[in-house]
Amino acid sequence: MENSPTFWPDFAGRRYDLDWLRIVAFMLLILYHVGMYYVTWDWHVKSPHASHAIEPLMMLTSPWRLSLLFLVSGVATGYLLERQGARGFLARRSWRLLLPLAFGILVIVPPQSYLEVVEQIGYAGSFGEFWRFYITGYPKFCDADGCLFVPTWNHLWFVAYLWTYTVVLHVAIRAWPAQVAHLRALADRVFAGSSAVVLPIAWLAGARLVLGGLPSTHALVDDGYNHAVYLFVFVLGFVLAGTRAPWAAFEHARWHALGLAVLGWAALVAYQGFFTSGPPPDVVRFPMRAVYAAEQWLAIVAALGFARRHLNRDNAARRYLTTAIFPVYILHQTVIVIVAHALKPVALPPATEGALLVV
Repeated sequence: MENSPTFWPDFAGRRYDLDWLRIVAFMLLILYHVGMYYVTWDWHVKSPHASHAIEPLMMLTSPWRLSLLFLVSGVATGYLLERQGARGFLARRSWRLLLPLAFGILVIVPPQSYLEVVEQIGYAGSFGEFWRFYITGYPKFCDADGCLFVPTWNHLWFVAYLWTYTVVLHVAIRAWPAQVAHLRALADRVFAGSSAVVLPIAWLAGARLVLGGLPSTHALVDDGYNHAVYLFVFVLGFVLAGTRAPWAAFEHARWHALGLAVLGWAALVAYQGFFTSGPPPDVVRFPMRAVYAAEQWLAIVAALGFARRHLNRDNAARRYLTTAIFPVYILHQTVIVIVAHALKPVALPPATEGALLVV
């Protein structure tokens, strides 16, 4: 390859380590959404036992879990394009992503929204009546905190964003096909050693310092900060597909990254616990945004490194879960919301109830 005679893309075999990371990340999402029922943060339904107790545990994964999923999705997209080619790729991905998204918006998500308006604004109508309002965009499901905009994709925003980023990437590849190999050769040189840790942190910190004050809407059209993070890691994953040196760097840095990520998490928990009565001053807020970005990427580096060292192997569980995890993701939040609402009259202890929700 021009200017890079020692670089040969490695697309041989399947990246089982990334399959396992995807599985683990979606399982963590289930735990996270069960946790959302028990914390004070806004969610569709809330437990009468909701408190601050497990919020530090929620912060263990909330800065990085979805970024890791977008990164792994970018790598998977790189492998798929290399093996299948660009012709017909977008149509295949659209069928795989948009059909579940449409079905989810019309069928899977409405029970979440229905129980939300039942619990939060005292809606007394039937689900069938609500669904007719839902599908026609009824604008008056409102309380003091604002209005529920329907129809909605709720937790399925990830699918909408993933499809949108795939379209952007596909257009770029079709416009500049020769640049992909050059970018991978460059990444194999640049993202080696400590730069594989430092450079992404610099981008994420810049995005959080500049755009971190914007709301996280998951509405696609007005979500600037999330796009600066998720589109970046998705494209980065695509560029890293087939490279070697960056993955070796992640593995080499895994213990240091884990230790620093834990320190970053502890700093964020202390920061949030200290400023509870009002917004922190800028002299504290802006450095902590950089800490958040560092913890975000360091946790991802640790996950990538440990997975490469210990999880790059196949078995029957991996094959089953790789197929099962996407429909489980589509269904899981609706199941959690319905079962949580149904269990309220039973008044189970939170630990018992939470375990049932996870199962």
